[in-house]
Amino acid sequence: MFSRLKTFAALAVLAAATSTAASAGALGKSVAAPEFSGIDKWLNSEPLTMQQLRGKVVLVDFWTYTCINCINTLPHVKSWYDKYKDQGLVVVGVHTPEYPFERSTDNVKTAIKRFGLTYPVAQDNRYATWTSYNNQYWPAFYLIDKKGQVVYTHFGEGQYAQTEAAIKNLLAQPQ
Repeated sequence: MFSRLKTFAALAVLAAATSTAASAGALGKSVAAPEFSGIDKWLNSEPLTMQQLRGKVVLVDFWTYTCINCINTLPHVKSWYDKYKDQGLVVVGVHTPEYPFERSTDNVKTAIKRFGLTYPVAQDNRYATWTSYNNQYWPAFYLIDKKGQVVYTHFGEGQYAQTEAAIKNLLAQPQ
């Protein structure tokens, strides 16, 4: 019985550590947002740089079109873009392929059309931007403030109200 309790306690600690690592939240210390690098193709936009986006709030969304978790986040990302783009929010979807067939620009264009995405999408086939962000997850949100600092991250699905609150808070801040 005692052995089972120890095993249960160890599993509970592991589960708590894992869920904490994959949860949303403001970063204790902001860091400069990396530039978009190694982008194969920009869709729905001319190439963008973090430097040109200064003064805007930027949501960088790492996704891939066959990831069900990514697909489940898209209605929220689209809603935020539609609701806040005129207030200074820029959404950049960074499509980073998990499988070889996801590297095809035509396949990505088809997915963008199917999902009704109108915001810029950067095709990161070589994982250059992914690596610059030290990203490890699909989907992953990185919120960047008007000064170009990454101030909030969220990995996986969920916590949409918390992410939207962070967007609204950043939009309300002075330049």
